[in-house]
Amino acid sequence: MSRPASDLAVVVAGAGIGGLTAALSLARAGKRVALLEKAPVIEEVGAGLQIAPNAGRILQNLGLTEALDRAGLLPDAIVIRRARDGRALSRIPLAGATERFGAPFRLFHRADLQNLLLEAAQANAGIVIRTNARVGDFDQEDEKVFLRLHGAAGPEDLEAAGLVGADGVRSSVRGFLLRDEKDAPFYTGNMAWRALLPVETVPAGLRAKEVNLWLGRGAHVVHYPLRGGEIVNALVVVEDGEVEPPQSEATLDGASLLEAADFEGCAHPLRELIAACDSWRRWPLWGRPALRSWTRGAVTLLGDAAHPMLPFLAQGAAQAIEDAEALGSAFAAGAPPTAAFAAYERARIVRATKVQTASRRQGRFSHAAFPLAQARDFVMARLGGRGMLERNAWLYR
Repeated sequence: MSRPASDLAVVVAGAGIGGLTAALSLARAGKRVALLEKAPVIEEVGAGLQIAPNAGRILQNLGLTEALDRAGLLPDAIVIRRARDGRALSRIPLAGATERFGAPFRLFHRADLQNLLLEAAQANAGIVIRTNARVGDFDQEDEKVFLRLHGAAGPEDLEAAGLVGADGVRSSVRGFLLRDEKDAPFYTGNMAWRALLPVETVPAGLRAKEVNLWLGRGAHVVHYPLRGGEIVNALVVVEDGEVEPPQSEATLDGASLLEAADFEGCAHPLRELIAACDSWRRWPLWGRPALRSWTRGAVTLLGDAAHPMLPFLAQGAAQAIEDAEALGSAFAAGAPPTAAFAAYERARIVRATKVQTASRRQGRFSHAAFPLAQARDFVMARLGGRGMLERNAWLYR
């Protein structure tokens, strides 16, 4: 006999940052949650993550402040530099962020943030976590969702009150929800290269508790310390303008990456930083078309599955966390899943799309050539650090 929809769990597909936060937010709203992860083990590859105050406030409101403070590092400033000569164009102070925005800027090793969210989910009696469980096709009927799961033991059918696709830019939930080949993931023409460096290998002048952003022609570099300053996370994004990711090795040494980014003549400290690593990991940046709607009945999307972000505003994880809060708030009002999902989308789609568009636009400024680069540098210097912070306050408030 079929169970009433009110007795069924909301399924969240994907146990990344967004999926875990969504599970915690839904459980806080009184919903039973089944968190499904297709991988055999919930783990994250090594990379850094910036969590701005707009996301930090939400995680704090979930009771995670002490865990966040233990795992994160609070930077003193964001320093924007010109790659060719190292000139500091702007130094954005972050010391007053908590008073201004309700939470500090925090830097995390992505695995550390995911682990603290996972521990909180495991400790929550309202959340059941299953690994090796990939969501396949699904149907909707009578305010319920009927899912086909695929795992080590073979296919399995599951009834749910609703389904949240938090399964990333290559979301299978989105694929089954929209069923449109024009909605397929596409290469954005930007290739990212990632590295984690022991702090002692980084030039001494670049070891401060700061986020450093170096702007070049067709490329940029971001680096910042993690785990108490023991390691430095570094990211080099190279714009190649290709339709498909160029065929290349999975890793590059520092000398090859300097050539690929056209940074061979850049400032000496930046050359030293890139040359310090002999194994930069390749990471193509993928996108999907912007959607007018993320929701169909009792099925919706969240995070990169709904609105994949380019990294130029460092808001990908933050926007997924904002989604999660809005989702929990919609269910806290007591509405059934179809109405709650519709309310969640209304609360989020305009802002998320605005940030998605702004991230793409910021990439054009970050990678600008002369004369746009000269105008950009002049405006940054004229605004100063506090002016630059105010310019992005709409993100953090």
